Amino acid sequence: MSRIIYRKEDNTVGVLIPSDEALSFATIEQIAEKDVPNGLAYKIVDDNDIPQDRTFRNAWEWDSSITPDGFGGESNEFDNALLEAYLSQKETV
Repeated sequence: MSRIIYRKEDNTVGVLIPSDEALSFATIEQIAEKDVPNGLAYKIVDDNDIPQDRTFRNAWEWDSSITPDGFGGESNEFDNALLEAYLSQKETV
């Protein structure tokens, strides 16, 4: 499973774990653009790339050599068409 890491304004690293429900109707890129704060760089990584030991998680820093996969979007909402398709899919189940 993939995770979204992003560079916070203080250069520390945030980790987002997309839910299975969100991944059922949106791509991980769409989730990243929605959930990563506006303008902040993100990278999609394999969960095995993230250390399991969370002891020093607040000390993790974004490596400036990372090439981002994208940047957080202006809205923290999914596109209306995407949401409508998801809701209509749920209603038929």
